[in-house]
Amino acid sequence: MNNKQSSSEYTYEAEVLDSSVIDESLLRKVLVRAGRTLAQPALEAFEMVLDSSIPPQARVTMIAALAYLIMPMDLVPDLIPVAGFSDDLVALTAVISLWQNHITPKIRDKARRKLDLWLPL
Repeated sequence: MNNKQSSSEYTYEAEVLDSSVIDESLLRKVLVRAGRTLAQPALEAFEMVLDSSIPPQARVTMIAALAYLIMPMDLVPDLIPVAGFSDDLVALTAVISLWQNHITPKIRDKARRKLDLWLPL
C-alpha cells in the first residue's frame, strides 16, 4: 500500500458468503429459546445477510454477529437463564446500529413476519 493514500482512498473487498453460512434451523432453535426480544434483531440481521443490496461490509458483520449468537459458549454462556443471551443481544444491537441506515422497511417486514411465525404472541 502506498503511504500517500488517504483513508478515503482505501477499498474494502469482502467475499459475502451465501445464506448457507447461517443454518436457519439452528438459528430458529436458538431464537425460540431466547424469545422475541433477541429474535427480532437477529432476524433483521439475518434478512440483511440475505439481501444482496446490502453492502458486503454490513453483510459480513451481520454474519459475525449471528455466528456469535449461535455459539453455545461465549462471554456469558447461553445456558444461564436470561443473562446468557444478554451479551448476544448487545452484540446484535451494536452491529445493527452500525448499519441502521441499510435496514429497509422490506427487511423489517420480512423479519417481523418470520418472528410472528416462529414465536407467535
